[in-house]
Amino acid sequence: MKRFVLAVAIILVVAIAFREVGPRNRSRPGKGSTAAGGVLSVAPGFVLEDLDGQRLDLSSYRGRVVLLDFWATWCTPCRSEIPRFVNLQDRYRDQGLQVIGISMDDGPKPVRDFYREFKMNYPVALGTEKVAESYGGVLGLPINFLIARDGRIAAKYVGELEVPVLEREIQRLLQAR
Repeated sequence: MKRFVLAVAIILVVAIAFREVGPRNRSRPGKGSTAAGGVLSVAPGFVLEDLDGQRLDLSSYRGRVVLLDFWATWCTPCRSEIPRFVNLQDRYRDQGLQVIGISMDDGPKPVRDFYREFKMNYPVALGTEKVAESYGGVLGLPINFLIARDGRIAAKYVGELEVPVLEREIQRLLQAR
């Protein structure tokens, strides 16, 4: 419980700081923001264990467009985004989209329950500090990265995003070979 209260307090402080300072890659609530310069760098690789105990290696998705979603079961905006991501995965899977969820929850039980409840159709793994840090730190949720077929980060979205904005970018990346 203390850990949860501390996490909420940290998130609130960071949210207030972001509102005051306004970093370049931050999106306003409900708005997606494309990372400065359009493409950042090659997405940091990772290997995690998914909820089924299978190896989840980001490099195995090279050649696909990847929506990498850092989220948590207690995050209200995350809860509203995930059904939309399930829909996007259904609609664009055959064209080369792969959604991957990285839960920042403390343990697997609430994530497994959430996964079943929301009928998630894409791999989900518990995130680690190391993976979060490799993506610039995950100080608030949700944070989403759109990764092009060549493994480069094409966009970063902080906060709840508008699916039409994301979908246009997904379509553009899927068309690029």
